[in-house]
Amino acid sequence: MSSRVEQIRERLQGALAPLHLEIIDESASHAGHAGAMAGGGHFHATIVSAAFDGKSLVQRHQMVYSALGDMMHNEIHAFSMKALTPSEHPTTGNF
Repeated sequence: MSSRVEQIRERLQGALAPLHLEIIDESASHAGHAGAMAGGGHFHATIVSAAFDGKSLVQRHQMVYSALGDMMHNEIHAFSMKALTPSEHPTTGNF
């Protein structure tokens, strides 16, 4: 079975074809938290995708949550993100 980070990566890559994707599992720093005790992890991602072009921040977040789907019910307790277009990312073209 793949790790949660790998599952998140696969879903985001499939839905958004990101040019840059960094996922950090911050679950260890939230040990003892109610969501962590229930088994859900805490994650932060930086996602750079052309799919975000012309989309509002809310729409970008909705796209990410849609891609994560049912993982948001149990496997993920908290998911923070930076959802950027290629032109908004400081190292665009340097991947």
